[in-house]
Amino acid sequence: MKEKIKNKKPRTGRRSIVTYWQTTSLGMVTAALIVIGILLAGLLKNYYYSSARQYLTSHMNIITGSLDGSGGDNVNYSAQIRSMVEGYEDKDKIELIAFGYDDKAVITSSGFSPAADMSMEDYKKAETADGGMAYSIFRLPSGEKVIAVTAMISLRGCRFKALRMVSSMKSIDHQLVILMLAISFIFLLIILLMYLSGRYFIRSIVFPVLKIGDITRQIAKGDFSARIEKAGNDELGDLCDSINYMAQELSNTESMKNEFISSVSHELRTPLTAIKGWSETMMAVDDRDTFVKGMRVITSETERLSQMVEELLDFSRIQDNRLTLIMDKIDILAELGETVLIYSERARALGITLNYYEPTMLPFVYGDKNRLRQVFINIVDNAIKYSDKGGKVSVEAYEQNGDICISVSDTGIGISKEDLPKVKNKFFKANHTRRGSGIGLAVANEIITRHGGTLNINSEEGVGTTVLITLPAIDGGSSEQNKPTVEVELISSDD
Repeated sequence: MKEKIKNKKPRTGRRSIVTYWQTTSLGMVTAALIVIGILLAGLLKNYYYSSARQYLTSHMNIITGSLDGSGGDNVNYSAQIRSMVEGYEDKDKIELIAFGYDDKAVITSSGFSPAADMSMEDYKKAETADGGMAYSIFRLPSGEKVIAVTAMISLRGCRFKALRMVSSMKSIDHQLVILMLAISFIFLLIILLMYLSGRYFIRSIVFPVLKIGDITRQIAKGDFSARIEKAGNDELGDLCDSINYMAQELSNTESMKNEFISSVSHELRTPLTAIKGWSETMMAVDDRDTFVKGMRVITSETERLSQMVEELLDFSRIQDNRLTLIMDKIDILAELGETVLIYSERARALGITLNYYEPTMLPFVYGDKNRLRQVFINIVDNAIKYSDKGGKVSVEAYEQNGDICISVSDTGIGISKEDLPKVKNKFFKANHTRRGSGIGLAVANEIITRHGGTLNINSEEGVGTTVLITLPAIDGGSSEQNKPTVEVELISSDD
């Protein structure tokens, strides 16, 4: 059953992604836009004010240039300047003022005398400046901002000392205000878009992450039925699939573990019951035949218990990475032959034919003989255990492509296609009607893997199973060794 978690706000007491985004990304972008806005305001103001200064300066140069070019001894410069000032064409935009040698305004294009407290900074600068020209920006007593350009003139017989142009900055400041409002609007729009995209980010990333956190905590508490609802086919969707897959695998492992515990409990209880029952019988009955039969059963069941305990210990060592191998140069045929010999009597008792196809010789392998014998015992035991009376188990050893191959095949009940990929997993049992703990193949596969070999299983339900073990040989053998040369039939179903 899928669990749905409502959207939650980030828990207090920690810095969430939302807070981090607000204080870093959005905050840094806002600060950057403010700085850019201030720089743009300064650049635009400097550009427009420079343009206004250049405009007045160029007009002033035109006027002073026309006076210089009208030379001659009989020219009345004073009358010419008066006529120029009084008839100035751009007097609606620019006020032209002529100053006498007493530093006072003599004539203006507007016809009004300038205020007595008007700033004369540009006039004073022009008196000492190279080229005799200077400008300044100031406010009139009325509060209006203006720009003024003063040019000193030095003409023979002229009663005027300087010319001054004054123009209002109102229209320029108005344009600057409009531009800055437009820029501010664009910046606010950028911040708004970032905020909205951030909110979308929070809804599409942060809230699903919070859901994932809640579900994983439920899984950590053992609720493997919890699942995350996948919202999209993106990285978060892949993460949801991975966590759901993890939960499913944990659920399967938990189920197999519970079945393993149940199976092991049953496997342990059966021999213990037999040992206890025969012990009580032997104490109660004073009979030699009963005593011998009871001891045989107790010995057999004790060995069975010992084997299960060893499997459990080996599994624990593998889980803790404590499984050690005592490696040495060994004859693999000796270990395999001893294993077949051990199970010959059991196969006889169960009415199963056990055939061993033994080559004359095989190359040596480098490995732990006790661990390899343990693997062979497990594989042959499984082949007999999952075969019925009248069945056949074949063990074969040969060399192929520089590897030693051991094949154990049976005509038993086989394994279904669904269970075949899982048979080497820990705790898994394909058939619960047969004895066993479900970890023998997992341990065997680990041992073979640590020897640099492989353990492969092919099976068909109702037909039988073949287990193929390959181990790297120390030295190569001849091609004549590729096939078995001796066939040994240890026991047949007719016996």
